[in-house]
Amino acid sequence: MFRVTYQDKTYDNEEPIKVKDFLKVLSVNDEEILACKVYNEVKSLDYLLEKDCKLDLIDYSSSDGSRIYIRGLTFLLLKAFEETHPEIKMTVNYSLGHSIYCETQDGTKVSEEIVSEVKDRMKQIVEDDIPFEKRILTIDEAKNLYREKHREDKIGLLDNRMKSYVSMYYCGNTYNYFYGVMPLSTKYLKYFEVKPYESGVLLIYPRRSNPTQVEEIINTKKLYATFDEYEKLHRILNVENVSELNQYIKDGRIGELVRVTEALHEKKIAKIAEQIAEDRRRKIVLIAGPSSSGKTTFAQRLGIQLKTNGIKAVTLSMDNYFVNREDNPKDENGNYDFECLESIDLKLFNDQLIALLNGQEVELPTFDFTTGTRQYLGNKAQLHDDEVLVIEGIHGLNEKLTASIPRENKFKIYISALTALNIDDYNRISTTDSRMIRRMLRDSKFRSHSAIATIRMWPSVRNGEEKYIFPYQEEADVIFNSSLVYEISALKSQVEPLLMSVPHDAPEFSEAKRLYEFLGYFLPMETKEIPLNSILREFVGDGCFYR
Repeated sequence: MFRVTYQDKTYDNEEPIKVKDFLKVLSVNDEEILACKVYNEVKSLDYLLEKDCKLDLIDYSSSDGSRIYIRGLTFLLLKAFEETHPEIKMTVNYSLGHSIYCETQDGTKVSEEIVSEVKDRMKQIVEDDIPFEKRILTIDEAKNLYREKHREDKIGLLDNRMKSYVSMYYCGNTYNYFYGVMPLSTKYLKYFEVKPYESGVLLIYPRRSNPTQVEEIINTKKLYATFDEYEKLHRILNVENVSELNQYIKDGRIGELVRVTEALHEKKIAKIAEQIAEDRRRKIVLIAGPSSSGKTTFAQRLGIQLKTNGIKAVTLSMDNYFVNREDNPKDENGNYDFECLESIDLKLFNDQLIALLNGQEVELPTFDFTTGTRQYLGNKAQLHDDEVLVIEGIHGLNEKLTASIPRENKFKIYISALTALNIDDYNRISTTDSRMIRRMLRDSKFRSHSAIATIRMWPSVRNGEEKYIFPYQEEADVIFNSSLVYEISALKSQVEPLLMSVPHDAPEFSEAKRLYEFLGYFLPMETKEIPLNSILREFVGDGCFYR
């Protein structure tokens, strides 16, 4: 006899039972459930319940469910290509909005006819309801399978795996090594779209808020160009996946890789400064990007490069233009929404920007966060001919923020850690995961926040980004990728203890375990290799801008 607790109700069971069969006891529609959590660990619906436990169900609306669905869709796409055009070898590259961009290994353009055939085959596979079967293989068995397919990216990763076995997923005759739980079968993958894009294809999936609706992809040309630029650099450096990154560390050449990638950052920042200097009408520089993108360090380094062009950067803090607390809008839960555009006094902000552009002196406000009121403490500013205003804030790309300012007077910069490195050819590294790892380390070092606190607040951070930042990224004059190909290896040793500190009985344990296992594919490197002016210093500390 054992007891399963689900939604504060308990169910006694005489015999072990799989979760997929237990759903019938709960009278739950199994087609809406993708996986489950047992003991705060994500498990397949094939998991066997056989002792007392707390059970939670995972649907598409959760981050875990979304990852499982996208993982299954990716497998579905690769299987369809393998069955319709086995001569085409696809790679999974990166996210563009609510889609994943994939292309051929040799760069050959995928025709509309081929995409149509693949899409039709995917639909048929879904209708056929083929199970995803998990099989446990030894490392040697898995290596032999991948040698047959000439998959060096997989073999290299298995060489660094601490466990003696690996979980391989089979779907009919197609097999692959994916990092995480799969849906039970292909019938769960009904909603998707596949379209030609550039030389490859976009695999489009629903938003979590609307799991049965696949939306049109918004313009992502600038984002694509940024990713593509970094992918080409990675090819030149021969570091397109984690296995190749680990080889740099094994060979003692990681310092060389650090210096090249950091030099690229400096070159890009210098070019941005030159673009601003080329048109002296550009007097307002607006910087926006999601959490942990390195905006603060970027702004400091941009200021230095502007000086080399004879321009001084004057920083203006958006925080001082909050409306008084009593006037701040509230969200649907009745809490103050400090991230919405209306939390800023847009009239005052625009009026002062216009005055500054006209060479007038203005008295700047100071917002008292203790009292929630605006004050004037005699801080004055005036913009001179050799100066530009640099303003950092989540709404920087939204034209409504500076609606009174002519577009030719503004230069907009979008910054994000756009990870172009993949785990292997089929498993990408999430930009969101890279940023959360950065955020977790910074929260611990400089804000005395635990890993649990960072994981717990992350969904709220993501919601704000989805509403106020991502929809405007293509409005930028330039996109700066703050990602560094070596950064996960550099952060690994300091982040792993934070993740290990999350107790098994905490709801955040499953996310901590997922990230810990993800870090396990990387070999560590010493942080002393990181330059003092690197964006990573914003997270590991001891940088030249933070002394």
